[in-house]
Amino acid sequence: MENHKAGFVSIVGKPNVGKSTLMNVLVGERLSIITSKAQTTRHRIMGILNGTHNGTEFQLVYSDTPGIILPKYELHKSMMNFVHSSLEDADVILFVTDIFEKYDEDDVINKLARIDHVPVLLLINKIDLATQEQIDEKIAHWRERFPTQAIIPISALKNENIGNIFDQIVEKLPVHPPYFDKEELTDKPERFFASEIIREKIFLNYKKEIPYSCEVVIASFKESEDIIRVAAEIYVERVTQRAILIGHKGESIKKVGTQAREEMEKFFGKKIFLEQFIKVEPDWRTKVQKLKSFGYQQD
Repeated sequence: MENHKAGFVSIVGKPNVGKSTLMNVLVGERLSIITSKAQTTRHRIMGILNGTHNGTEFQLVYSDTPGIILPKYELHKSMMNFVHSSLEDADVILFVTDIFEKYDEDDVINKLARIDHVPVLLLINKIDLATQEQIDEKIAHWRERFPTQAIIPISALKNENIGNIFDQIVEKLPVHPPYFDKEELTDKPERFFASEIIREKIFLNYKKEIPYSCEVVIASFKESEDIIRVAAEIYVERVTQRAILIGHKGESIKKVGTQAREEMEKFFGKKIFLEQFIKVEPDWRTKVQKLKSFGYQQD
């Protein structure tokens, strides 16, 4: 392993700048759910990439993280704990901003300032939606703020400049044996991805507070040779939210179930039988013990 590089690469930034899209592109698999709504990602999701670069074997452990926000609930605090832990063990940090950000990333910058020993690549995403003049203006702004860091304009959606990121990451990685088995793609179990797929469909099908008030727990995941039977519990905070989630004659939740089942069948490569049960847990986002039972990290 003297000629092997390995390390943790943390993807951080404000909500909705394209971190999850970038993670999926870098890993080459759809591990993180993606919606147009902010704060879709709630956990730290690792994606593992193994390969050889210029004759050197490597293992990259990417971490997609929640968007950095000012916490309002215990849930938000837990989300920020995931960000903090990913920065603590990072060997390289990808700080993602985008062409539309209004220069209000001070909370992200303050976090990065406390770990100045780790190399940072500053990525300006969504350049496919900008003029060259806008791109040049953003680069100039960030050069002033981060004169010592590499600045790379990218489009995660269009796969522009992704190779440049990859080259720089591998160059900065320390020499180290692999942290995970070379066959592993992620640190998360199958149940996690089943719950995330359902949560993504809720984000895509409902408006206002409903997606943010929902949590999905996989109560049962039974796999046989030709089918996986999944029982999912969807928690909401109020009875009225439960009614909205179900919809008229159950049509809304049925649509979510159909979309989630189809997505799971693509992800797991097997037929899926999905059952969904909706439960009311008042103010679950503020309850530390409940959040722990849902798998959220606490101080």
